[in-house]
Amino acid sequence: MDVQSIARVCHEANRAYCQSIGDNSQPDWDSAPDWQKQSAENGVRFHLENPNAAPSHSHEEWLKEKQAAGWKYGPVKDPDEKTHPCFVPYEELPEEQKKKDALFIAVVHAIA
Repeated sequence: MDVQSIARVCHEANRAYCQSIGDNSQPDWDSAPDWQKQSAENGVRFHLENPNAAPSHSHEEWLKEKQAAGWKYGPVKDPDEKTHPCFVPYEELPEEQKKKDALFIAVVHAIA
C-alpha cells in the first residue's frame, strides 16, 4: 500500500475518533484540503522511517511542520488564521488528543 493510501486510512480513523469525542470538524479525505492530506502523508512517512517512534515524537514532528507553515496556538482550530489548540508540547495535550497520535501510529503499522 502506498503512502497516500495509508494516509487516507489514518485520516479516516482520526476523523471517526474525533467524531466519537464530539469533534465534527474533520472533513472526509476527499473533501480535506491539500495541506491536511500532506500532513497525514508526512506523518505516515515519518512512522515508516522511524518505526519505534513514540506518540510524543509524532506530535513533535506535527508541531515542527505546523510551525514551519506559520501555525500558532489558538483556542480553536482555524485554518485561515492558522491557529490550533493542539499547538502545545505533547505533555500539555489532553489525554483524548494524545490518543489520536497513538491511533495514527497503530494504523500506520497495522497497514504497512
